[in-house]
Amino acid sequence: MTTCPSCARSIPDKAFACPACGASLVDESTPTRYQPAPPVAPDFAPPVDRHRRTRAATFSGASRFVTGAVLADRYRIVALVGKGGMGEVYKAEDLKLDQVVALKFLPDSIGFDSAMLARFRNEVRIARQVSHSAVCRVYDIGEVQGLHFLSMEFIDGEDLATLLRRIGRLPGDKALEIARQICAGLAAAHDSGVLHRDLKPANVMIDGRGKARITDFGLAVVSEELRGDEVMAGTPAYMAPEQLTGKEVTQRSDIYALGLVLYELFTGKRVFEASDVHELIQLHEKSTPVTPTSHVKEIDPLVESVIMRCLEKDPKQRPASAIQVAAALPGGDPLAAALAAGETPSPEMVAAASKEGALRPAVAAASLAAFLILLVLILLFLGRVYVHRRVPLEKSPEVLAERAGNLITRFGYTAAPADRAFGFDLDNAFYQYADENQAPYGWKIITSGQPLTYYFWYRQSPRALEPANSTEVTLTDPPSELSGMTSVILDPRGRLVEFSGVPPQLDPSKESPPPIDWAPLFAEAGLDTTKFASTEAQWSPPSFADARAAWEGKYTDHPDISIRIEAATYRSQPVYFRVLAPWDKPLRQEETQTSGRVIAGVVILMTVMLTLVAAAVVLARRNLRLGRGDRQGAVKLALFIFSVTVLGMLIGADHVPTLNGELSILYYTVSYALFIAAMLWLLYIALEPYVRRHWPQLLISWTRLLAGEFRDPLVGRDVLAGALLGLGHTAAALSGILVDLLDVSGGAGMAADPSMLSGFSHLLEDFFTSFGISIFAGLAPLFFLLLLYLFLRKRWAAAVIMWVIVSTVEILFFASSWISAPFNMVIATLLVVGVFRFGLLTAIIAQFVFFLSFPFPLTTDLSIWYANRSLFALFVLIALASYGAYVSLGGQRILHTSLLED
Repeated sequence: MTTCPSCARSIPDKAFACPACGASLVDESTPTRYQPAPPVAPDFAPPVDRHRRTRAATFSGASRFVTGAVLADRYRIVALVGKGGMGEVYKAEDLKLDQVVALKFLPDSIGFDSAMLARFRNEVRIARQVSHSAVCRVYDIGEVQGLHFLSMEFIDGEDLATLLRRIGRLPGDKALEIARQICAGLAAAHDSGVLHRDLKPANVMIDGRGKARITDFGLAVVSEELRGDEVMAGTPAYMAPEQLTGKEVTQRSDIYALGLVLYELFTGKRVFEASDVHELIQLHEKSTPVTPTSHVKEIDPLVESVIMRCLEKDPKQRPASAIQVAAALPGGDPLAAALAAGETPSPEMVAAASKEGALRPAVAAASLAAFLILLVLILLFLGRVYVHRRVPLEKSPEVLAERAGNLITRFGYTAAPADRAFGFDLDNAFYQYADENQAPYGWKIITSGQPLTYYFWYRQSPRALEPANSTEVTLTDPPSELSGMTSVILDPRGRLVEFSGVPPQLDPSKESPPPIDWAPLFAEAGLDTTKFASTEAQWSPPSFADARAAWEGKYTDHPDISIRIEAATYRSQPVYFRVLAPWDKPLRQEETQTSGRVIAGVVILMTVMLTLVAAAVVLARRNLRLGRGDRQGAVKLALFIFSVTVLGMLIGADHVPTLNGELSILYYTVSYALFIAAMLWLLYIALEPYVRRHWPQLLISWTRLLAGEFRDPLVGRDVLAGALLGLGHTAAALSGILVDLLDVSGGAGMAADPSMLSGFSHLLEDFFTSFGISIFAGLAPLFFLLLLYLFLRKRWAAAVIMWVIVSTVEILFFASSWISAPFNMVIATLLVVGVFRFGLLTAIIAQFVFFLSFPFPLTTDLSIWYANRSLFALFVLIALASYGAYVSLGGQRILHTSLLED
């Protein structure tokens, strides 16, 4: 039995109206524990718990206070605006502060019920902890004529329950707006550690501006204070299953109530219709909520998904916070939603993240201008830094190849070759000698072409030259073992430096040929035989010879430098001729010594690389076993790298007119491309799920690029940032070299990649294969940063440790002196900033731009034979930066048309 609030007569527990006076027992504003509910509008909320009633309430249809009454010498009553089981609400004027407020009076029974009075005071205490525009503000608590009241913000509007009964449901756009505001208010309460426990449409006010405000914290409680019977307090129709059965109340219980409210908001229907609590419990346990689209077809699927997740029976399956719910709604940020839930966002979610990427026109224009200015400065200082601008590279490879072929003919090898190969390479012997011995002569001596820095090599053979270890013929691959094979080395001006020929394997002739005249070979080397003295031969020729000779003298260009000529003949035909400088070493006999600093750098780098590979194998296996990872993206990446690597290597390969030779080239090409693609696939599968879990922002532009969104502003922004950072890397590296050159103990300068000088096909090969290298160079630092983070659990600490390690490796490998070390630290900073601040795409683009700007043979002399290589690199660099700047605008105009009008 229970008691009628109007006539105080006893009535059955499950009655919805008093049989004596007809008073309704339904009041949506009243919470309870397991109380009956009306069949028409089931909110299961009788006015007051019967176990706490000490005497009947005296509320009837009339208001307690008349209009104009002044209470507590401060509040003037304007009108009664609401009445329910938990009290009356009046609109009043605060005479002291001259503002309109709401006064909420509780039944007079509260004054005689210490527990209810404590709850009333608790509402004030808790409500004042929550401050948000979507929450009704509570000002103070007072007492007049023995009645306790609450002064609060007056909201001129109507509650959501009344509004929904009046109009059915809200339009989709307005419903989304209200939903986000309710989520924001509930999140503010949860952030203060407050559980509302009675969230329902009747406790959401829609003010005169159409904004939602959460009210009535009468059952709110600080989560740490919740215990005992308090778990079961609330309005059953809006309780979560665990709250309804008295198990527990958590933030996710409020999320369930939020889902019920959103369900009504978008459909105008309630999730469950039940006549009493027991039936409601049965519905929760045995049935599944009908999807919102069953009522309203046009509801956004994303809205439906969010609501149904809120209504999961298992609290662990619900969103973890109201912020996550708001973020997952259409127009929200699903990425933030997933992170707030402690979940790993999907690759599609990362690509669809709402992170803005469009740059302001001024920023995009300034960034592009900075890139172009930096590029111009690099071009202006080329002559002081790059070796290829200091040595006389006046003759093209084709011209030098023709001269080398003519020399071979003059030396008696007149048979037409079946195949030939040629190219440029670097001789590092003088570099090492000068650094170790502090030679009295400066580096300016290389401007004559001797001592050797760049040199040109040429080979010809009576059979096809089929490389054994790669797709390209080099000076030593294939080995010179066929009779009639010859090779020539020329300095940049075309002077002979070395000649080698293979004598016949079978030679039955017994005639003694006349003695050889070495003068022509000396002349081709630019040397005068009269200035050389004969001496004992010391160097063995690379092939069989029946006579050896040697001379000592001086360089023609540098009379202060002694040189040695070693030569050999077979039956008076030259098979060996070489100009040897003091720094030339017998490399087939002596092992090249490596400095302790370089060894230390190798040890650190190899330790890091082996750690990355081992971690990649372990993490990739785990991700595959758990079904995690962007497998589609990994396959796209692997296929792209495989395709461009095969294309580049086939372009640069030295093809041969034999089936076995071509199959060998194809085998090596495919094997290498598969290895690179597989390594990147493995690294990506190992890395991507964890980065997506912890730092998905670093993958947004990358995943959008993989999805083909080439015009996405964020993609453009990160490409532009990568271009700037990559060119900054080049500028810092060149600045360090320039500082060394200005120092007394400075080095020779930067040597551009000689393969790019050898031919345009080799340049294209390096260009296409650089994609895989750049992607690896972007993935590896990100992976390393992630591993440090997983170990340290602090992102900034991981970045600092990574910077220290990268700086150390940079200095050990590339700093010629401690004067240039700060520039290596700048390089490390740029690398860490690219990975840490912008993400994977920026890191990859930075490495790609560095490759295009640092080892390429750039020049400002457009008349020189390798200018086309330089123009190719400059075109790609400027096009890449311009693309990034244009796309980053997101359709904005740098110049408004009004500026062009008179």
